Amino acid sequence: MKTILHIDFDSYFASCEQQFNPKLRGKPIGVTAQNGRTCIIAASREAKKQGVKSPSRTFEALQIAPNMIFVPAQFTRYWEVTQKFLDICKDYSPFVELFSLDEVFMDITPTLHLFGGKDEIVKAIKTRIRNEIGEFVTVSVGISHNKLLAKLGSGMNKPNGITEITPYNIDEIYGKAELTDFCGIGERIALRLAKLGVTKPLQLRELPLYSLKCEFGNVEAEFLRGLALGIDNTSVIPYTEGSDVKSVGRNYCLPQNEYDKRVVLQNIYELCEEIAIKLRRLNKKAKTAGIYLGGSQSFHGRKTINEYFNSGQELYNLCLKIFKNGGFMLKNTNYVRRIGIWVSNLKDEQSITLPLFPAGKNNENLLKTVDSINEKFGDHTIRNGFLLYADKLTTVPNGYMADTYERNKLAKPQI
Repeated sequence: MKTILHIDFDSYFASCEQQFNPKLRGKPIGVTAQNGRTCIIAASREAKKQGVKSPSRTFEALQIAPNMIFVPAQFTRYWEVTQKFLDICKDYSPFVELFSLDEVFMDITPTLHLFGGKDEIVKAIKTRIRNEIGEFVTVSVGISHNKLLAKLGSGMNKPNGITEITPYNIDEIYGKAELTDFCGIGERIALRLAKLGVTKPLQLRELPLYSLKCEFGNVEAEFLRGLALGIDNTSVIPYTEGSDVKSVGRNYCLPQNEYDKRVVLQNIYELCEEIAIKLRRLNKKAKTAGIYLGGSQSFHGRKTINEYFNSGQELYNLCLKIFKNGGFMLKNTNYVRRIGIWVSNLKDEQSITLPLFPAGKNNENLLKTVDSINEKFGDHTIRNGFLLYADKLTTVPNGYMADTYERNKLAKPQI
């Protein structure tokens, strides 16, 4: 049986800021985007204890914690900390997978005997983080025989905790956990499961596979059944090799509550363009798209089509179809504050059947030409006419960018 660790930083960006600046230690702080937007992307432990969550808006945080201190994000410095952390981890196993900027999986099965067992390895890593990075930057660790359960464990005893999940205590852990504690179950899926009478992980085991397939389709149903049983056969892929990208997404917080339907659609279009650029840089195409809007009312939707796509126009059109299928209409009487768009069901471009008609090929050539110009002069140098006079997005994507490894091994990511 394997021994897998999931190591997750506690309040990472905020903890880094407190490590960088002693004046912030012990105080409720919120890390905000550098462009002055009013969204908090990370809250310190002290802020969380007062009830502040991330993401949230600054004025909402001030209502909960009037003594909040706001600090602009410094992603370059956070990445430097992550690099130090990776250097520590790889001393204890060659199998270290960078899952995001603030969390890794480690397969320590082959090296257990070298360091005295899993407990000693975890203790050594925590000690070195304290000594080499700083005492205000801590991690929580999940230990189990697969990645699914290790990740669940790391969130069970935060901050600075350690949780091991074994075949002997898995039922007890599942009894305490919520569905949304599991990687892969968000609010949308939890709501759909609730309609089937499932609100707890143990209840998911009792639901017939047939019912899951009727609601979610074969692939997601099999995933949920494996999750219910604690089964996960995926391997830890060393970050130096890179892992196959499963999805590409982009979240964006508007500078203010936006009531203008055209402005919202322009932002959606430009996010679609950014995602499409990333797909092309990865030499991949997608079949599934999803969109989230947050504001005076929330909307979640997704759609899978038969043909693969990698253009912003195609993705934008698919988002409009998602709105239509979901019965959602953008109105100037409602405002939008947050937008999230993602694509999945990715496939390598070279393994996709070439289009039969010249129009498809011509479009591919046009995209390559536009990409080459934007590569030389900067993204969004050439923009669709729909974006004429529209403000350009001023933030860069949050989170670790998958194509960073493809284009520049271990370079600082464009976050």
